[in-house]
Amino acid sequence: QVQLVESGGGLMQAGGSLTLSCVTSGTIYAMDAMGWYRQAPGNERELVALIHVSGQTRYGDSVKGRVTISRDNPMKSVTLEMNSLKPEDTALYFCNAKLARMDYWGRGTQVTVSS
Repeated sequence: QVQLVESGGGLMQAGGSLTLSCVTSGTIYAMDAMGWYRQAPGNERELVALIHVSGQTRYGDSVKGRVTISRDNPMKSVTLEMNSLKPEDTALYFCNAKLARMDYWGRGTQVTVSS
């Protein structure tokens, strides 16, 4: 069973930067895609960044230009870097991994940005 171990997050200052990491465990297989989503209270879960095994990336509209996602090869971990943090970036950030049409989720790591 694929498990995702997230690290990073915490209390940040507006204008600062953060780094989130996610590592797979419980499997010998590399993932087809990995990324991060976030969910703020009262809001739906939204895409932050996703990277495919091909290297193709997709970023959420609210973070474009401020976020970079990178991976190892074969893909078993990803790193998200976000700069110019805003209070509206405050959310629970979830790691996501896709393998053979299955979706796996981490437990989430809280990011709080103070103004």
